Amino acid sequence: MIRLGLTGGIGCGKSFVANVMAQCGIPVYDSDAAAKHLMGSNSDLQRKLTQIIGKPVVVSGSLDRKVIADYIFPDKGNAAKVNALVHPCVIADFEQWCNMQGSVPYVGLESAILLECGLEKSVDYVIAVSAPRSVCLERAMLRDNATARQIEERMDAQMDPDMKAKMADYVVVNGADMNESDIKIQITQIINSIAVC
Repeated sequence: MIRLGLTGGIGCGKSFVANVMAQCGIPVYDSDAAAKHLMGSNSDLQRKLTQIIGKPVVVSGSLDRKVIADYIFPDKGNAAKVNALVHPCVIADFEQWCNMQGSVPYVGLESAILLECGLEKSVDYVIAVSAPRSVCLERAMLRDNATARQIEERMDAQMDPDMKAKMADYVVVNGADMNESDIKIQITQIINSIAVC
Protein backbone atom coordinates (compact mmCIF):
# COMPACT_ATOMS: atom_id res chain seq x y z
CA MET A 1 0.00 0.00 0.00
CA ILE A 2 1.42 3.35 -1.07
CA ARG A 3 0.51 6.28 1.17
CA LEU A 4 -0.04 9.67 -0.44
CA GLY A 5 0.03 12.78 1.74
CA LEU A 6 -2.20 15.60 0.51
CA THR A 7 -1.54 19.11 1.81
CA GLY A 8 -2.01 22.77 0.98
CA GLY A 9 -3.01 26.07 2.51
CA ILE A 10 -6.44 27.28 3.52
CA GLY A 11 -8.84 27.57 0.58
CA CYS A 12 -6.60 25.78 -1.94
CA GLY A 13 -9.15 23.00 -2.47
CA LYS A 14 -7.55 20.05 -0.64
CA SER A 15 -10.93 18.55 0.16
CA PHE A 16 -12.04 18.88 -3.45
CA VAL A 17 -8.88 17.10 -4.61
CA ALA A 18 -9.36 14.46 -1.88
CA ASN A 19 -12.90 13.83 -3.16
CA VAL A 20 -11.57 13.42 -6.69
CA MET A 21 -8.94 10.97 -5.40
CA ALA A 22 -11.74 8.98 -3.72
CA GLN A 23 -13.64 8.92 -7.02
CA CYS A 24 -10.47 7.48 -8.58
CA GLY A 25 -10.55 4.62 -6.04
CA ILE A 26 -8.09 6.06 -3.52
CA PRO A 27 -9.53 6.15 0.02
CA VAL A 28 -8.53 9.37 1.79
CA TYR A 29 -8.17 9.87 5.54
CA ASP A 30 -9.23 13.38 6.56
CA SER A 31 -6.85 14.24 9.38
CA ASP A 32 -8.62 17.53 10.18
CA ALA A 33 -11.94 15.72 10.67
CA ALA A 34 -10.17 12.99 12.64
CA ALA A 35 -8.46 15.57 14.86
CA LYS A 36 -11.80 17.27 15.56
CA HIS A 37 -13.38 13.90 16.33
CA LEU A 38 -10.52 12.91 18.62
CA MET A 39 -10.58 16.29 20.40
CA GLY A 40 -14.33 15.89 20.89
CA SER A 41 -14.26 12.26 22.05
CA ASN A 42 -10.96 11.64 23.83
CA SER A 43 -11.41 12.86 27.42
CA ASP A 44 -7.68 12.70 28.21
CA LEU A 45 -6.89 14.85 25.17
CA GLN A 46 -9.70 17.28 26.12
CA ARG A 47 -8.27 17.66 29.63
CA LYS A 48 -4.77 18.39 28.29
CA LEU A 49 -6.10 20.90 25.74
CA THR A 50 -8.16 22.69 28.39
CA GLN A 51 -5.02 22.95 30.54
CA ILE A 52 -2.92 24.63 27.86
CA ILE A 53 -5.69 26.82 26.38
CA GLY A 54 -7.09 27.87 29.74
CA LYS A 55 -10.70 27.46 28.62
CA PRO A 56 -12.89 24.37 28.21
CA VAL A 57 -12.65 22.97 24.67
CA VAL A 58 -15.91 21.04 24.99
CA VAL A 59 -19.13 22.90 25.82
CA SER A 60 -22.46 21.08 26.23
CA GLY A 61 -20.89 17.93 24.81
CA SER A 62 -19.63 19.61 21.61
CA LEU A 63 -16.13 20.66 20.60
CA ASP A 64 -15.82 24.47 20.72
CA ARG A 65 -13.75 25.02 17.59
CA LYS A 66 -13.81 28.79 18.02
CA VAL A 67 -11.99 28.54 21.37
CA ILE A 68 -9.32 26.41 19.73
CA ALA A 69 -9.04 28.60 16.60
CA ASP A 70 -8.83 31.78 18.67
CA TYR A 71 -5.96 30.21 20.61
CA ILE A 72 -3.91 28.74 17.75
CA PHE A 73 -4.21 31.09 14.76
CA PRO A 74 -2.70 34.30 16.21
CA ASP A 75 0.39 32.51 17.60
CA LYS A 76 2.39 29.75 15.91
CA GLY A 77 3.76 28.72 19.30
CA ASN A 78 0.23 28.02 20.51
CA ALA A 79 -0.50 25.99 17.40
CA ALA A 80 2.63 23.91 18.05
CA LYS A 81 1.44 23.19 21.61
CA VAL A 82 -1.95 21.98 20.40
CA ASN A 83 -0.42 19.97 17.56
CA ALA A 84 2.01 18.28 19.96
CA LEU A 85 -0.98 16.88 21.83
CA VAL A 86 -3.31 16.13 18.93
CA HIS A 87 -1.04 14.74 16.23
CA PRO A 88 0.23 11.63 18.02
CA CYS A 89 -3.44 10.66 18.42
CA VAL A 90 -4.10 11.37 14.73
CA ILE A 91 -1.08 9.32 13.60
CA ALA A 92 -2.19 6.34 15.68
CA ASP A 93 -5.72 6.68 14.29
CA PHE A 94 -4.38 6.91 10.70
CA GLU A 95 -2.33 3.74 11.16
CA GLN A 96 -5.40 1.91 12.43
CA TRP A 97 -7.47 3.29 9.51
CA CYS A 98 -4.83 2.11 6.98
CA ASN A 99 -4.97 -1.39 8.43
CA MET A 100 -8.74 -1.44 7.82
CA GLN A 101 -8.44 -0.49 4.11
CA GLY A 102 -7.59 -3.99 2.95
CA SER A 103 -5.50 -4.49 -0.16
CA VAL A 104 -6.03 -1.16 -1.93
CA PRO A 105 -2.86 -0.05 -3.74
CA TYR A 106 -3.06 3.59 -2.60
CA VAL A 107 -4.46 5.56 0.32
CA GLY A 108 -4.38 9.28 0.97
CA LEU A 109 -3.80 11.34 4.10
CA GLU A 110 -5.28 14.84 3.81
CA SER A 111 -3.76 17.39 6.20
CA ALA A 112 -3.39 21.15 5.94
CA ILE A 113 -0.29 20.95 8.14
CA LEU A 114 1.17 17.65 6.97
CA LEU A 115 4.67 19.11 6.54
CA GLU A 116 4.57 21.39 9.57
CA CYS A 117 3.85 18.64 12.08
CA GLY A 118 5.85 15.73 10.72
CA LEU A 119 2.98 13.74 9.21
CA GLU A 120 5.01 13.42 6.00
CA LYS A 121 6.93 10.69 7.84
CA SER A 122 3.73 8.61 7.75
CA VAL A 123 3.42 8.75 3.93
CA ASP A 124 5.47 7.69 0.92
CA TYR A 125 4.81 10.74 -1.27
CA VAL A 126 3.60 14.27 -0.59
CA ILE A 127 1.18 16.03 -2.95
CA ALA A 128 0.71 19.78 -2.46
CA VAL A 129 -2.47 21.42 -3.74
CA SER A 130 -1.77 24.86 -5.13
CA ALA A 131 -4.03 27.79 -6.05
CA PRO A 132 -3.48 31.55 -6.32
CA ARG A 133 -3.78 33.39 -2.98
CA SER A 134 -6.72 35.46 -4.23
CA VAL A 135 -8.63 32.29 -5.15
CA CYS A 136 -7.83 30.69 -1.78
CA LEU A 137 -8.97 33.83 0.02
CA GLU A 138 -12.27 33.96 -1.84
CA ARG A 139 -12.97 30.25 -1.34
CA ALA A 140 -12.19 30.35 2.38
CA MET A 141 -14.28 33.49 2.96
CA LEU A 142 -17.29 31.83 1.32
CA ARG A 143 -16.79 28.49 3.05
CA ASP A 144 -16.15 29.89 6.54
CA ASN A 145 -18.41 32.95 6.29
CA ALA A 146 -15.39 34.99 7.42
CA THR A 147 -13.88 38.35 6.59
CA ALA A 148 -10.84 38.77 4.38
CA ARG A 149 -8.84 39.87 7.43
CA GLN A 150 -9.76 36.74 9.40
CA ILE A 151 -8.78 34.46 6.52
CA GLU A 152 -5.56 36.37 5.83
CA GLU A 153 -4.56 35.97 9.49
CA ARG A 154 -5.07 32.22 9.15
CA MET A 155 -3.15 32.16 5.87
CA ASP A 156 -0.26 34.07 7.42
CA ALA A 157 -0.16 31.63 10.34
CA GLN A 158 0.35 28.68 7.95
CA MET A 159 3.44 27.64 6.04
CA ASP A 160 3.94 29.54 2.80
CA PRO A 161 2.19 27.62 -0.02
CA ASP A 162 5.21 28.03 -2.31
CA MET A 163 7.38 26.37 0.34
CA LYS A 164 4.89 23.49 0.58
CA ALA A 165 5.04 23.05 -3.19
CA LYS A 166 8.85 22.98 -3.10
CA MET A 167 8.87 20.38 -0.31
CA ALA A 168 6.26 18.17 -2.02
CA ASP A 169 6.98 15.34 -4.42
CA TYR A 170 4.07 16.41 -6.64
CA VAL A 171 1.85 19.48 -7.07
CA VAL A 172 -1.81 19.56 -8.11
CA VAL A 173 -2.84 22.94 -9.51
CA ASN A 174 -6.39 23.83 -8.46
CA GLY A 175 -7.02 27.33 -9.77
CA ALA A 176 -10.38 29.06 -10.13
CA ASP A 177 -10.99 27.57 -13.57
CA MET A 178 -10.15 23.97 -12.64
CA ASN A 179 -12.87 21.34 -12.66
CA GLU A 180 -13.12 17.71 -11.58
CA SER A 181 -11.86 16.45 -14.93
CA ASP A 182 -8.74 18.65 -14.74
CA ILE A 183 -7.95 17.32 -11.26
CA LYS A 184 -8.54 13.68 -12.31
CA ILE A 185 -6.02 14.13 -15.12
CA GLN A 186 -3.41 15.45 -12.67
CA ILE A 187 -4.08 12.66 -10.15
CA THR A 188 -3.81 10.03 -12.90
CA GLN A 189 -0.50 11.51 -14.03
CA ILE A 190 0.83 11.36 -10.47
CA ILE A 191 -0.30 7.75 -9.98
CA ASN A 192 1.25 6.78 -13.33
CA SER A 193 4.51 8.48 -12.34
CA ILE A 194 4.57 6.63 -8.99
CA ALA A 195 3.76 3.31 -10.66
CA VAL A 196 6.81 3.68 -12.90
CA CYS A 197 9.16 4.21 -9.90
